[in-house]
Amino acid sequence: MAAVERELGPVAILVNNAGIARVQKIEEISEEDWNELIAVNLTSCFLATQAVLPGMRARRWGRIVNVSSVAAQAGSIVGPHYAASKAGMLGLTRGYARLLAKEGITVNAIAPALIETDMVTANPNARVDLIPVGRFGTVEETADVAVMLAGNGYITGQTINVNGGWYMS
Repeated sequence: MAAVERELGPVAILVNNAGIARVQKIEEISEEDWNELIAVNLTSCFLATQAVLPGMRARRWGRIVNVSSVAAQAGSIVGPHYAASKAGMLGLTRGYARLLAKEGITVNAIAPALIETDMVTANPNARVDLIPVGRFGTVEETADVAVMLAGNGYITGQTINVNGGWYMS
């Protein structure tokens, strides 16, 4: 984060989008698999957020958008280790949102489902027939929501579902 701030200046908008998925049967998930998904999908979100918070708090302005997954709310076609890592992001989002709102910092989550990315197209369990709108989502449809959240100072602690109707809340 120090290198980013040296090159680009203070971080005002953070999008935590690191994520991996490993399709596994329950009996195949090892402790190492669990730890890796938690580290990449959840701990990285915590560490990046903690790194930018001092600057955001000093400026009393910031936007944090965490990219979770429909798996956090509806279970996972990847596995429970993936669902747990993404559900943890939702708790982290709400915890930070409540504590930082009065400081001008909003924290929200996006929960996409089956967005046409390499991660999705490589998953044999990802099928269009799972999505009520009948197609995979686009990266642009998810990015539109991130941009909206980055520009809005009143929405905080929310999970925006970009999932073609898979999970309706």
